[in-house]
Amino acid sequence: MNTLSNPSLKSLNWFGVILLSLTFWFSSSLLMDLVIMPGLFVSGMMSQADFGAAGYSLFWVFNRLELVCAALILTGLLVARQARDDQGVRVSGIRSRWAVEIALALLAITLGLTYGLSPAMAALGASLRALDPAAALPAGMNQLHALYFGLEALKLLGCGTLLSLFFQDLQVSETL
Repeated sequence: MNTLSNPSLKSLNWFGVILLSLTFWFSSSLLMDLVIMPGLFVSGMMSQADFGAAGYSLFWVFNRLELVCAALILTGLLVARQARDDQGVRVSGIRSRWAVEIALALLAITLGLTYGLSPAMAALGASLRALDPAAALPAGMNQLHALYFGLEALKLLGCGTLLSLFFQDLQVSETL
């Protein structure tokens, strides 16, 4: 109980947590979307019989990391919005209402990718005929890939917008 009431404890730097989570999420998404997945596609892994299971296990871990990042960003934005200082809630920047709404949309996209789209893609890619060497890509997989990459583009756009709001605050604080 003494720990909670001790005024000498320094609070967590939520702006740092937001920036770290946002840059990690943005860069790891770019790495996954522009390097790892095209590399797997070019190497012919999508034509392998057990690509569905391998892809799902890869995205299972990555999507959970994305959920942690989205939760940290949203929590940090809510804490930063409640932190009262001389400037209060700004019209633009990381403390704006738009930042929280973008973070909520990012969390919703990540939840949809994690618990909706990734399991559906894994189910379509699951090989039920282990002895059939010429298993073709299921017909619905292309639509799911298009939807997945559309949501990924929205996620990257949202992360980029939050980063620009964050750096907009840094420019304002440097001029003060």
